[in-house]
Amino acid sequence: MNKKYRPKLIILGWISLGVLGIFLLMIGLSEFIYKFFINYRISLKIILSIVGITLIVFSIKRSFFETINGVKKNGLNGNISGNDISNMIYRDKILSKGPKVVVIGGGTGLSVLLRGLKEYTSNITAIVTVADDGGGSGILREDLGMLPPGDIRSCILALANTEPTMEKLLQYRFNEGLLKGQNFGNLFIAAMNEIYGSFEMAIKETSNVLAVTGKVLPMTLEDVTLYAVLENGHTVKGESEIPLKNKELSSRIKRIYMEPIVSYPLVEAVEAIEDADLIVLGPGSLYTSVVPNLLVNNIVDTIYKAKGSKVYITNVMTQPGETDGYTVLDHVNGILTHSREDLLDYVVINVEEIPKETLNKYASDGSEPVVLGEEDEDILNSKGIQVIKENLIDIKKEYIRHDSIELSRILIEIAKNRVSKDHV
Repeated sequence: MNKKYRPKLIILGWISLGVLGIFLLMIGLSEFIYKFFINYRISLKIILSIVGITLIVFSIKRSFFETINGVKKNGLNGNISGNDISNMIYRDKILSKGPKVVVIGGGTGLSVLLRGLKEYTSNITAIVTVADDGGGSGILREDLGMLPPGDIRSCILALANTEPTMEKLLQYRFNEGLLKGQNFGNLFIAAMNEIYGSFEMAIKETSNVLAVTGKVLPMTLEDVTLYAVLENGHTVKGESEIPLKNKELSSRIKRIYMEPIVSYPLVEAVEAIEDADLIVLGPGSLYTSVVPNLLVNNIVDTIYKAKGSKVYITNVMTQPGETDGYTVLDHVNGILTHSREDLLDYVVINVEEIPKETLNKYASDGSEPVVLGEEDEDILNSKGIQVIKENLIDIKKEYIRHDSIELSRILIEIAKNRVSKDHV
C-alpha cells in the first residue's frame, strides 16, 4: 500500500466504524424505547445500544488520535500519546485567547521576538519591511523583479511549526557555484512567487506549508527604494548602502524617505493594526528596518488611532554607520521624527550588564550598548512615554540578542493591562 494514502485509509476506517456504531445505537434505542415503555421488558437491543455507544466513542477517539498523530509524524518525526493530544488542545485553546499583537519591523531582531511571542499567543501579525536591496534578497529582487524575501523568510520560520530538518533546509545558504551566498528559503519563496504570480499569495502559501502561527505580511507590495539624508547634506540611495556610506562619511542620519513617495499598505495589515491590543515597533535596525514601515502612506495615522498600546523596543547595541553614539532618547526621536510626537506609549530598554569579553568584541566593530542618558527618562516621560527597564539580553556564541521569552512576557503584560482597561 502506498504510504501516502495509508493514514487517510486508517482514519476512514475509524470513521466507518463510528457510522456503524450510530446505526446500531439507533436500532437499539428504538427497540429499547418500545419495549421499556410498552412491555416493560429489556431486550437484546439494549446490548446493541451499548455496543453502538462504545463504537462511536472509540471511533471518535481513534480518528482524532490518528489525525493528530499523522500531523505530528509528518511534521516532527515522532508519535504522541493521548496526554500529548490533550496538552496540544489545551495549549492551542489558551494561545488562541491570547492578546492580538502586531509587530512591525524587520531583520534579525524581529524574528527573535516572534519566537518568544508565539509561546504566549497565537494572535500574531508580523508586518515586515520590503526595502532590503542587499545580499541574496537584493539579487532576487533585481533578477526576478520581485520583492525581497529575506526578512519575511526569517519571520515565517520564527513563527513556523515545522520539523527541525525543514527549518535547516530553508535556512541553508549555498557556499559554492552560481548559487553561492543565496539562501534556499529565499529561492523557495521566489518559486512560490512564480507559481502563484503574486508575492502576497507566495507568502500566504509558504505560511500554510510551514503551519505558521499567526500571519506574516509585507508592509507594502510597492517596489520601494530607501534614501537617507545625512546631516552633512549627502543623500545615500539604497538600504544596504546607507550604513556603509554613513560610516564612510562619518555623519549622522537626518531623515529617511522612500521612492515612490506614494506607497500603500496591505489592507490586511491595516486591519490587523486597527484590531490589535498591542502594536510593537522593533527591535531591529532603526533606519533600515523599523522606520521604513512608517513611511508607507497612512500607516502612522492608522497606528496612532488604533486602540492598542504602542511600544518601541530599542536595540541592545548601537549599529555602526546607522546609530553610532545613539542613546535611548536618540532612538525614540528617530521614530518620532518620522511619525508624530505622541505616537508611543512605552519604550522597553535593556539595563542588564553585558560581559566585558562580549563588549570588547562589539567594540572592535564600532558598536556599544544603547544606554539611558541622565535626562532621557524625564524627557520621555514628558512626552507621555513610559520607560520600562529590564534585564533582557541573551548571549549565544558571543552574539547579543534579546531574551525573547522575557521580552515577550513584558509585552503580553502590557497588552493584557490594556485589554483590562478597555473592559473597565
